[in-house]
Amino acid sequence: MEKSRLIQILRTFSRKENRDLRKWLQSPSHNQREDVQLLFEYLIENDDPKQENALPKEEVYQKIYPGTGYDDAQMRQVMHFLLKSVEEFLVYQEWIEDPVKARIILAKVYRRRQLGRLFQRTLESARELQEKQPLRGLNYLENVYFLEQEEYNYLSGLRRTVPLNLQEVSNSLDIHFISTKLRQACLMLAHQTVFKVEYDLGLLDGVLQFVEERTFLDNPAISIYYHSYKALKGKDSEAHFQQLKQALLQYEGLFADSDIRDFYLLAINYYIGRMNAGEQQYARPAFDLYKRGLEKKILLQDGYLSRVTFRNVVTNGTLLEEFEWTEHFIDEFQQYLEEQYRESIVHYSKARLHFEKKDYDKAMPLLHQVEYDDTLMTLNARTMLMKMYYELNEFNALDSLLESMRMYMRRKKFIGYHKLNFKNIIRLTKKLANVNPYDPKQTKQLQADIENANPLTERRWLLAQVESIS
Repeated sequence: MEKSRLIQILRTFSRKENRDLRKWLQSPSHNQREDVQLLFEYLIENDDPKQENALPKEEVYQKIYPGTGYDDAQMRQVMHFLLKSVEEFLVYQEWIEDPVKARIILAKVYRRRQLGRLFQRTLESARELQEKQPLRGLNYLENVYFLEQEEYNYLSGLRRTVPLNLQEVSNSLDIHFISTKLRQACLMLAHQTVFKVEYDLGLLDGVLQFVEERTFLDNPAISIYYHSYKALKGKDSEAHFQQLKQALLQYEGLFADSDIRDFYLLAINYYIGRMNAGEQQYARPAFDLYKRGLEKKILLQDGYLSRVTFRNVVTNGTLLEEFEWTEHFIDEFQQYLEEQYRESIVHYSKARLHFEKKDYDKAMPLLHQVEYDDTLMTLNARTMLMKMYYELNEFNALDSLLESMRMYMRRKKFIGYHKLNFKNIIRLTKKLANVNPYDPKQTKQLQADIENANPLTERRWLLAQVESIS
């Protein structure tokens, strides 16, 4: 029973949502079955996600239908009716989340019933609500288009010649489409960079040209997504990134936290890309952006901080030797990690902190304590061990580790630049371990190989080791 859709959905509900759902089920308009209410109450009171088989069907059935033999068909039926009511409740909750869209839908109902005055009054109230909205993100732009489209549907149905708002419909559609297209292009480009897949961006070239020829950059959403795309694309990226930073500061209050999080992550991805290219001067501004996003809780999504962001923050902080701040971050923000990943992420993060502080006696045991399910985290952990073995002159352990990393990568599926990056790390570390420090030709060749390898996240460390033996 625990694997059913019904239980999976109910386990995501907050206490308030449970209270609201109870009221929903008590209304005859939504539910007329007492057994559905009884099932809901029993599940809420007795479900325990941490306990295996906490909800045996036969036991649940007896609580709903006491004194009767178990009937699997009836049990499935009552679960089906409760699931249907829960899904209808969720749809309703989503609908009322946006009062402007709700008014637009109501206006549409009045229009179809040919209730002209009610339509006009409702659409006007929707426009007033829309203008009172403090946010100007994609949802706002979509609602502008829906308002104009509904106005046109009404005017075009009148049996007399009246001015039509076709231009307003077209303008609002352009703005909504362009901003949405640019956002999608940013997401595709960011994903393409990491996973080395090629996407067909469709109309994007025409959209970019259209934006550049008109005054669309005055629109906050279009401005931010346009400069984000241009910065990530590479050509004149620094100039566009500065424009993006300026737009973020200017328009931050006009977007929902979810949009701001996307903007921050796009900016951080730009910094990470430059850092991976060997431009370590971007570490400090990336760190400052992480700090700002964490202070405002912008980087949290549905109350959680992604494990990737958590690891990146620790990596960035230790790279800059912000050890005290990083330790405080690990302690304070580990509560926002998903429980299933928390222990391994915290062990890994503390290991990296001790490693960067050169406290290898504390770092090594932490790296050996936990098995990592995440492939990249496993390889990053082994990379730390690799660097410690080299610096401690434990070359036999280093050789075994490098071979185990190579075999591990053969077993795992890798996407994008990660595979090439770790191949470069293994290859160049082997060369480093075997180079003759008294042969200037060899060391210079190794230095050139390191400088030319791309991608190579450990470039700075490798070059430092070459310099120390030259």
